[in-house]
Amino acid sequence: MKTQISNPKALSLGLQHVLAMYAGAMLVPIIVGGALGLSSTQLAYLIAIDLSTCGLATLFQMWRNKYFGIGLPVVLGTSFVAVTPMITLGKEYGLTAIYGAIIVTGLFIILFAKYFSHILKLFPPVVTGTVVMIIGLSLIPTGVKNMAGGASNPHFGSAQNLFLSLATLSIILVTHYFGKGFIRSIAVLIGIFAGTVLSSFMNPLNFTTVKDASWIHLPMPFYFGVPQFEIVPILTMLIVGIVIMIESTGAFLALGDITKQRLTSKDFERGYRAEGLAFLLGGIFNAFPYSTFAQNVGLVQMSGVKNRRITIAAGFILVFLGLVPKIAALATLIPTAVLGGATVVMFGMIVSSGIKMLTTVDFTNQSNLLIIAISISLGLGTTVVPELFSSLPSFIKTLFGDGIITGSIAAILLNLLISQKGKPVETAKDISLASQGGH
Repeated sequence: MKTQISNPKALSLGLQHVLAMYAGAMLVPIIVGGALGLSSTQLAYLIAIDLSTCGLATLFQMWRNKYFGIGLPVVLGTSFVAVTPMITLGKEYGLTAIYGAIIVTGLFIILFAKYFSHILKLFPPVVTGTVVMIIGLSLIPTGVKNMAGGASNPHFGSAQNLFLSLATLSIILVTHYFGKGFIRSIAVLIGIFAGTVLSSFMNPLNFTTVKDASWIHLPMPFYFGVPQFEIVPILTMLIVGIVIMIESTGAFLALGDITKQRLTSKDFERGYRAEGLAFLLGGIFNAFPYSTFAQNVGLVQMSGVKNRRITIAAGFILVFLGLVPKIAALATLIPTAVLGGATVVMFGMIVSSGIKMLTTVDFTNQSNLLIIAISISLGLGTTVVPELFSSLPSFIKTLFGDGIITGSIAAILLNLLISQKGKPVETAKDISLASQGGH
């Protein structure tokens, strides 16, 4: 029996999802735009269109139909995997070549989603649980850096930043522990709001960005020019697309476990196709490639609210914020330390989801222990020491320079190489049942 949620509650919970991913959604266009020397007007467009396309991409996944949409409570955001390739390609080939490559990759994912969904046999519980754990563990360093104020903050690790982040974390924990019903479900939102108010007593909030932001910002197809189709950017972005699909597979499986839904290859096919549509949207409106945001998976786990209306509300809020930059700019008032205190909880919840999925694994089997140990070591190691592959060709760095991808590929290959001989290959149905603790 599904719990009915009123519209005001749905909007509040949707806003909580938006704030959980807002920093990431804002950071990527700022990094890419700054590196490629965009003007302030171009950067303003990039941020606004990014928010709107994040919302539309989320709604694509929520609109479950015969052809696309997985229907799980997912929120899509700008993929960090694409940041370095976009900067490299933009400097060498120009912005129009980037968007030509993103369009081709979107079409590729849409056309081949059916075939990609059939390789789910590569994701038994020992692999999926490990991948979900790696996703959480790889994100935790980012959350901890934000707790200290952000890596580029001149006051990194200051007593004030630590106080704000720990105060936010404490408020979230107290609200979650003592709160009931709806109040408990918006513990993260309450923590972020209270942390921001607390910071205003230490340093007055700077509303300059809000004042300078425009009221209306309409999306424009091919804002940066007619897309160009160059072979190297296309091949690079295809690798990025495959990497994002692997990441999303782990997120889908984690959400399937959290929501107790049995996922089939058809579900994954629709999910991948929706992400392909999101790529296509990003290419046409000159935004970014999009993927399922892991921090929102952690938020679903922590809040315990799994209703699709919440993420639908989040999608509409993002579209609205992209169209009205002045309101969107209000979120920039949230200090990085406050966001760090909130996200570190959600990243930890992702790790907890992975541990839960691993409870169905036979730990008396030495092969399973080796798969988990080596994959997590390589995944976390690459996250902490990203320069590990710095001397390798750029396309290899793109593939293995991300700890989540390195750990995921290691788990898949090790499972194929050292898993029990003669063990029957698990189907998508078996995987779903195992991740839910079924027999």
